[in-house]
Amino acid sequence: MIVMTTENVPGYEVKEFLGLVRGNAVLSRNVGVDIAAGLKTLVGGEIKGYKELLTRSRELAIERMTNEAEKLDADAVVMMRFATSQIMSGAAEMLAYGTAVKLKKV
Repeated sequence: MIVMTTENVPGYEVKEFLGLVRGNAVLSRNVGVDIAAGLKTLVGGEIKGYKELLTRSRELAIERMTNEAEKLDADAVVMMRFATSQIMSGAAEMLAYGTAVKLKKV
């Protein structure tokens, strides 16, 4: 599945728009990561536990979005974007969304 943040895929033209597809993931922090992050704020630097959590959230959201596109028999998802929202203290949603399309080679 081709996933693009642009409206075009180089070498192809959009033959048909199939509609909006989306995938979301809601993951929560854990106490161990919070403690490590609190200590890291004292000395500065990257908080790897949070980085890994966000990376996993994005990967899950993209996977779920592309699964939706595959159900529509799409060749690609164009104009893909991310959105986030806090669900509760310690948990956030990562949403990936875009437009599923059929492509034609040019």
